[in-house]
Amino acid sequence: MADRRAGDVLSDEERAVARRLLDEIGRSNLETTGIAEFHELLRVAYDDHGELLAGVYGWIWGGTCWIQALWVRKDTRRRGLGSRLLAAAEEEARRHGCEQLALDTHTFQAPAFYERHGFEVVGVLTDYPKGHSKLLLRKRLRR
Repeated sequence: MADRRAGDVLSDEERAVARRLLDEIGRSNLETTGIAEFHELLRVAYDDHGELLAGVYGWIWGGTCWIQALWVRKDTRRRGLGSRLLAAAEEEARRHGCEQLALDTHTFQAPAFYERHGFEVVGVLTDYPKGHSKLLLRKRLRR
């Protein structure tokens, strides 16, 4: 078994192994639950020069749309772009019959943004990182 020091940056080869681990867990989850329907979600916005302004990435599985990442470039925040991306994710979730959207964020990121969009905190991991907390949020979707 290879040992790594904390703070080490993974090589491309090691990142491929990490991706494989995640893929194997995903396969096991599909086999164990029998829920095989899986869809990835990606919506992005670019500026006139082709530079990334914002995006949302996640997936739909098991009646939930999990938002892994929602990011808006700092100089374009507070213009509604994040709200439009979140709405697009919700629309896609509804299209696939999801009952909820879920994500995690830190207290120093944008929990108020998500709460304004109907998310509620359903879990908290305190002191991650030290002096802050990691939040698990959910938004139930009405049919």
